Amino acid sequence: MNIDFSNARWLNQPKLFEVNNQYVNITTEPNTDFWQRSYYGFRNDNAPALLIESKNNFSFTVQTSFEYQSRFDQCGLIIYIDSDNWFKASIEFETEQFSRLGSVVTNHGYSDWATTDISTINTMWYRLSRRGADFLIESSANALDFKQMRIFHLHCLGETSAEMGKLNPPAPPEKSLNFGLYACSPLDSSFQATFNNFKLDDCLWMAHNAA
Repeated sequence: MNIDFSNARWLNQPKLFEVNNQYVNITTEPNTDFWQRSYYGFRNDNAPALLIESKNNFSFTVQTSFEYQSRFDQCGLIIYIDSDNWFKASIEFETEQFSRLGSVVTNHGYSDWATTDISTINTMWYRLSRRGADFLIESSANALDFKQMRIFHLHCLGETSAEMGKLNPPAPPEKSLNFGLYACSPLDSSFQATFNNFKLDDCLWMAHNAA
């Protein structure tokens, strides 16, 4: 199913953007970012994000295109519960030779950062899948071969099956969350991020069966 972001909700609406049923353009503003406390100490929660609400399990796929201008420029997918509980995945620009494909999971006000170095490129596909409070983020250079970046948990959304002490307990009602697109320039920079080829499916991440 295709997604129309025309009715999506802005968090930190940017000055320059374009939204229609085919694509979303975001022009970043300097000194914008999402990060909470860990290592660096600072707390940044001022980047623009365009969000859709869902309480269902899903797989969301999108293509990102960009021409980064400065170190740490980034754009990609986001889940945003509140300033202390969120997730983002993107390529962060380092140099003309390499960038960092990675993700940040923030639980209870503390962020982590998991990355792998890649050659600097200007497009990437992402697929985010939800199963309750557990998530899978994947990336692809060609929209065909998706590779796992990480599996993660957002504690504010509830317990896993293992934490509940059962292998396959009855599925509780899913808690609502906001997910979508974000772009930012943590330093004195600005660039345009383009998002298109949106697709929303029933969850493509198969349930684990340990039997």
